[in-house]
Amino acid sequence: MKKLLLTALFTFLFNVAFGQDTKGKIIIDQLYSAYLENPGGEDPTRRITVYLPPGYDKTTDRYPVIYYLHGFTWSDSLAIAYDNFDKLMDKAINTGKIKPVIVVMPNQHTLYRGSWYTNSSLTGKWADFTGIELVGFIDKKYRTLSQAESRGVAGHSMGGQGAIKMGMLFSDVFSSVYALSPAHLGTLTEEFGFNSNTHKRINEISSREQLITGYAEFLPNVLVSMGRAYSPNLENPPYYMDFPFEYVNDSIIANYDVIEKWKKKSAIGMIDDHIQDLKKLKALKLDWGRNEDNNLIPNTCLEFSKKLEALGIKHYAEIYIGDHSNKLWTDDGRALNDMLPFFDTYLTF
Repeated sequence: MKKLLLTALFTFLFNVAFGQDTKGKIIIDQLYSAYLENPGGEDPTRRITVYLPPGYDKTTDRYPVIYYLHGFTWSDSLAIAYDNFDKLMDKAINTGKIKPVIVVMPNQHTLYRGSWYTNSSLTGKWADFTGIELVGFIDKKYRTLSQAESRGVAGHSMGGQGAIKMGMLFSDVFSSVYALSPAHLGTLTEEFGFNSNTHKRINEISSREQLITGYAEFLPNVLVSMGRAYSPNLENPPYYMDFPFEYVNDSIIANYDVIEKWKKKSAIGMIDDHIQDLKKLKALKLDWGRNEDNNLIPNTCLEFSKKLEALGIKHYAEIYIGDHSNKLWTDDGRALNDMLPFFDTYLTF
């Protein structure tokens, strides 16, 4: 402990003595997206939070970029206000966990609290917005190293599965992927399967406000949000989507054609069509907590990893002692000690 304190003090005094900045800067930007023009009522003008590393304004250097994708119910602004992502980046850079890097966080909080980073005929083309339009915008406006080897994509929960999808869909754009507790990667089991009460509860909810207020109706909210991305139906109000299961006359009925749509749009379902894209990635890692709040996450993460292994796709998969939200942004957490050093290793600076 004494050695760590002395090291931190020396680093601080060195930075002060030589006039080096120790704090990065947050820029709040906006981008109107043609990809996000939609009939579902979503705003196609999206807020983008950009972290510029210490010393950015005093040099002409170009930097790698990490695109960080937030989780369900969250947003880019909450990543700063509650997760203190900017302070985390300052600490990581000043302690040598990662060399100076730009971080980009797009706001993909929607009417039902999450885009799932998926193209939808109802809500907009969120995957294309992220992998094509956003990257082009950032490369044009900021001093980036505009090559795949210098771009990474990461995310937590919904954002973790989004990061994996970005790696599959845009392997020529991103070279490195890190997914923190990615959800939801695969089949409709556990919390959303035949034995789930979620489908019955959907019938009892009377308004969007009831769904999106707090966390009392979290699972029904997830189901509707995913459905608007995975199985949109403009002829089926009030949510304009088809459900994979329906609760009718005290029984659960499976809609197998809808289930198949969900499977094909899931990360596990996408693997077979993107084997070469996955092999093209320089590095891919996912991790999840041993005590995750929902069984669906560890089960589908393990299923995803095993399928990659069977196909000879190199990747890292790690279980740690933690749940879905702890051990992330703390000093002993995954972001500071695993995710950022991962990108320091695999991105080209």
